[in-house]
Amino acid sequence: MKVKKQLLGMEPYQPGKPIEEVKKELGLSEVHKLASNENPFGASPKVFEAVKQGASQPQIYPDGYAAEVRDAVADHLGVKGSQLLFGAGSDEVILMLCRAMLSPETNTVMATPSFSQYKHNAFIEGAEIREVPLKNGVHDLDSMAEQIDDNTRIVWVCNPNNPSGTYTTKADFETFLKKIPDDVLVVSDEAYVEYVTAEDYPDTISYLDEYPNLLVLRTFSKAYGLAAFRIGYGVGSEELISILDPVRPPFNTSTIAHSAAMAALEDQEYIERCRRENKKGLSKFAAFCEEQGLSYLPSQTNFMLIETGIPGNAMFQSLLKKGFIVRSGEALGFPQAIRVTVGTERQNELFLEALKESLQEQRQSIGK
Repeated sequence: MKVKKQLLGMEPYQPGKPIEEVKKELGLSEVHKLASNENPFGASPKVFEAVKQGASQPQIYPDGYAAEVRDAVADHLGVKGSQLLFGAGSDEVILMLCRAMLSPETNTVMATPSFSQYKHNAFIEGAEIREVPLKNGVHDLDSMAEQIDDNTRIVWVCNPNNPSGTYTTKADFETFLKKIPDDVLVVSDEAYVEYVTAEDYPDTISYLDEYPNLLVLRTFSKAYGLAAFRIGYGVGSEELISILDPVRPPFNTSTIAHSAAMAALEDQEYIERCRRENKKGLSKFAAFCEEQGLSYLPSQTNFMLIETGIPGNAMFQSLLKKGFIVRSGEALGFPQAIRVTVGTERQNELFLEALKESLQEQRQSIGK
C-alpha cells in the first residue's frame, strides 16, 4: 500500500500502562496509575446524572455543532460561540490545525521537550519541524521567534508545559506575541490551566481581540476529569474559527461528552477544591525532593518532573513492581527523570514511600 512515506516506521502514541494489565502482569492487588495526569478525584458528582441523560438516545447522532456546550463554554469564557472549535480532546484540535495549515512547503516551531502531538501531526503532514530546547526548563521564546520565516505557519507554546510542568509568564508571552508576524498562528496550549496558581500567568483569552493570529487550546480531560469522554476546544477569532471549522469531522464529539462537559463546567467549586488539593500534593512532592536531595522543576500542573539521577526506565520498572505506574523521563526528553501525577493524599504518601525505597535500591545496585 502506498501511504505517505513519513508514516513508514512511525511509532503510535504510547499511553501509560492500564491498571488491570499491571495487576495481572505482576500479581499485584493494588495499583496506582500516576502516569497520565488524570484527576485522581474524578469528575464532579454533577456529571454522573448528566451522563445518564446524555446516553438516553444512543441511536441519535450528536449535534455536530455542539450548540449547547458551545453556549456554556462561551458564557464561561466571555467569548462568542462562533469563536470556539470543538474536538475529541484538544488532541483532535491539534490534528485539525496541522491538517489545515501545514504541508511539505511549510514549517512549524515548537519547544523541546514539549507535548508530543505537535511534532507527531506536523510530521504526518510532511512539514519541516523546528525544535528549540527549553531554557532552564522553560520555553525559550526569544529563540523560538528567531526560527520564524516566511514559510512558518504555526508556533506552539505549551503553557504550562508538558512534560516539564513549567510556565511562561504574562510579561514574556506578551513580548513574544508582539514579535510574531500577523500571518503566523500562535497556539497557546493550556490543557492544565485550571491547576495554575501563579499570579503572573497570562490571561490569553483577553488577548484574542488584539491578536487574531492567537488560538488558545483548552480541554475537559484534566482538571474536569472527563478524559474518557474526549472533549476539548480551541478559542480564537471568529474569522480563524470559520476557516478551520470545515476541517472538523462531522459529529466528532458525542452527546454524552456534551452533557458531561456542561455539568462539569457548572461546578467551579469542585474545580477549586481539586486545585487546592493538587497544590498540597505538589508541596509534599517538593518537600520530599528537597529532603532527598533531588532536583525537580516547580510545577503549575497536576504533575511533577523529578530528576532522580537514575535512568528513567529503571525507576519506572522499580516503581511498577511496587504498584505505581509513572512515566519514564527517557521517553519525554529527560533521561534521568520520572514524571508523576499528583494523586489523592493517600496515593501521594504511598508513592513517596515507594519512591524512597526505589531510590535506595537503585543507588545500591549502581554503587552510588
